[in-house]
Amino acid sequence: MAESNFVDYAKIFCRSGRGGSGSAHLARYKYVPKGGPDGGDGGKGGDIIVRGNKQMWTLIHLKYSRHHFAGHGQPGGSNNRTGANGEDVIIEVPLGTVVKDEEGNILFEITKDGQEEILLKGGRGGRGNTHFKSATNQTPRYAEPGGEEKEGWFIFELKVLADVGLVGFPNAGKSTLLSVMSSAKPKIANYPFTTLEPNLGIVKISDYESFILADIPGIIEHASEGKGLGLRFLRHIERNSVLLFTIPADTLDISKYYGILLNELKKYNPELLFKRRIIAVTKSDLADEEMIEEIKTTLPESIPYVFVSSYTLQGINKLKSLLWQTLNDYD
Repeated sequence: MAESNFVDYAKIFCRSGRGGSGSAHLARYKYVPKGGPDGGDGGKGGDIIVRGNKQMWTLIHLKYSRHHFAGHGQPGGSNNRTGANGEDVIIEVPLGTVVKDEEGNILFEITKDGQEEILLKGGRGGRGNTHFKSATNQTPRYAEPGGEEKEGWFIFELKVLADVGLVGFPNAGKSTLLSVMSSAKPKIANYPFTTLEPNLGIVKISDYESFILADIPGIIEHASEGKGLGLRFLRHIERNSVLLFTIPADTLDISKYYGILLNELKKYNPELLFKRRIIAVTKSDLADEEMIEEIKTTLPESIPYVFVSSYTLQGINKLKSLLWQTLNDYD
């Protein structure tokens, strides 16, 4: 099986540049007796910078490039010449990338295109002996060393930025629903874990209105403990404004099904329960009117729901409108 290009986790080693040392040069010119100090400053060491790029969607480039070193600053020279600054290293990442230190502490998040954050600052350039000249010390023969470089291991985690996240067990019809609601073309098949990476689709409401829908790979019971695809994709749900729970109409116990999904989200991150929720009862073309009325009695009373069919397109426009209204309801 071909390896996926979607990578949402990378651990890399970075080192900023060392500052150049200042020069302790004394002027020695033929027609300038006792020329005095003229040592220039050292150049600044290069920074390690992380920059957001909306054209990127994966961290795969970091998987194959785990070491990043900025350039060192050059030493100062005679005649007060300043050394060249070390070259910065810019690491471009997709929007939604969280950068942590090795202990897992969050340093910053990249959420905007072009946003830049300094991960490691380069050492400052040392001052040349010109700075140390005084009335009592006319010819200082010393200069300042450059500042030290900084280094460390860092964790990059991508959390997909989407307005609505599809949550459900494998084979709940999430990928098919995404394909009929947007122009996305996810892999669809009748076996567990068809979706092995998040898929994004743009749902158009009008020529000027749209939202992003993400199909998150299937959750199963005990996913928060590492079962199935485990925690790998639960992190993406943290970014969604609205969670769309997909439950097939032929599910034997819809209440239990919904409860298991909710419990896995709670065990992973209790704050997910504060997100707005909508239930889409999928494959409803398989249910007659009597069965639909029976299903309604098992659904949570406080959660809006829509019966949909990706095959007949029943309820699809109603679901789009409900999602759009929910996304724009800030009360």
